Amino acid sequence: MKRLLAALCLCSVTAVAHAEIAQKFGPYEVHYNALTTNELLPEVARAYKIERSKTRGMVTMSVLKKNDVGVLSPVPARLTIYVTNLNQQLANIAMREIKEGTAIYYLGEFRVTPPDTLKFTATVEVAGEPTYELVFNQKFYK
Repeated sequence: MKRLLAALCLCSVTAVAHAEIAQKFGPYEVHYNALTTNELLPEVARAYKIERSKTRGMVTMSVLKKNDVGVLSPVPARLTIYVTNLNQQLANIAMREIKEGTAIYYLGEFRVTPPDTLKFTATVEVAGEPTYELVFNQKFYK
């Protein structure tokens, strides 16, 4: 399954705009990516029970903590995400946690009608830590 995760994170090779991005919050890094599900390889979509479509989007996130020697390790988190389109329509994105070995990541699906630019707002809560907010925009093309 780790190979499927790698394929999932790397499946968007058609545009630089879909490259995985990270934001740092103290010892934490939140990695995120958003793309249309038709960009997923069919076997990846099947494995994660995701419908492939030009009008369905997917956001992936992982929360990593740097240890004393600088190595990043995944940590569980509570993610609350909503998305706003150019018409200011708001939708919540239900995230599901995926655990594969030591890896922990989160997937959520949403509707998109390309061309559009969506604004994602995520609240990241790690037990015993302050709440972090992450905001990013993603353009979706036809």
